[in-house]
Amino acid sequence: MRLFTPLLRWYDKRGRKLPWRDIGDPYRILVSEIMLQQTRVSTVLNYYPAFIERFPDTETLAAASEEEVLAMWSGLGFYRRARNLHACARVLVESYDSKVPSDPEALGALPGIGRYTVGAILSAAHNARLPILDGNVIRVLTRVFSIAGDPKSAKVNRALWRLAEEVLPEDRPGDFNQAIMDLGATVCSRTAPHCQSCPMSSLCTAHASASAEDFPHAGRRAKVTFVERVGLFVARSDGAFLLHRRALGGLLAGMWELPSVDRQGDERPQELASALSARLSLKVEPVECARGEHRFSHRHWTTHIYRVDLDESVACSPPPNELDKRELRWTYPRELDDMALPEASRKTLRPCLDGQVSGSPPAR
Repeated sequence: MRLFTPLLRWYDKRGRKLPWRDIGDPYRILVSEIMLQQTRVSTVLNYYPAFIERFPDTETLAAASEEEVLAMWSGLGFYRRARNLHACARVLVESYDSKVPSDPEALGALPGIGRYTVGAILSAAHNARLPILDGNVIRVLTRVFSIAGDPKSAKVNRALWRLAEEVLPEDRPGDFNQAIMDLGATVCSRTAPHCQSCPMSSLCTAHASASAEDFPHAGRRAKVTFVERVGLFVARSDGAFLLHRRALGGLLAGMWELPSVDRQGDERPQELASALSARLSLKVEPVECARGEHRFSHRHWTTHIYRVDLDESVACSPPPNELDKRELRWTYPRELDDMALPEASRKTLRPCLDGQVSGSPPAR
């Protein structure tokens, strides 16, 4: 299947210039591919340079604490990827002399690295003839060959993997993989594809039948779960405020947020805020000050934010129930960049901190 001639010609002229391309550094390519899982290139470009500056090699990343890694990842989302990348670095240092293995089986055994990521890393780093299959590639292949059915179904997915391997050229498979991703991202777009400027238009069966936007066939959309929460912004007069660490399992595991609880049934937010304040041994009635919204992939949080202002000398006692196994800490605004603080927490903090003078720890 000689798709590669027009596609590679197009890529040589129109391919995106990205900081992880044509660098010959498997570690930096690995970092980019983990970041790119479930995330747009435009978003990753906002995080990749700073992450590489902070962790320029496998050894530096492996030696870092999880808190440091999550802090640099903060805002990028899907934080399990950061933990997997951190775990990868430690395995590489311990078992592979700090080098990314070039063997597909060994690479695929590392935390968080599946078949797509193996192909993406090794084809980019070593020009290995290994296929890739992400949303962009699926879109191009299903349109060019009019592949019917839900790409997420086992049968169609297997067929697409076979096709992705069959179309790979013997020469420049790495560039071909990058090219087909670029084509899907910039020309063969989800809606209103730019067929007239596509180098594959003469080969595309969906274009020939004027049905490009019908592919790929959509599967069932995942149901979005809506959750209401109550968060407590407990502020001290010296500028510090209270954060607690989430439980070590589940969503945003081990990351920091305002002391918070989920609303159940007909519970009133004010009553929940008062109860939470009491569990923190505070004797000040909280006042609602803001509301925050955050959308995860299949979950939507609405957080009612209540404020409690305390004298500098007040110290919170450890709460006696569901928060008692989570670390509480007084935090100054200037410390947030060094903490594992997810975007959901930053959104709840912004209205609380707007206009507030950033405090700093007292001199020792």
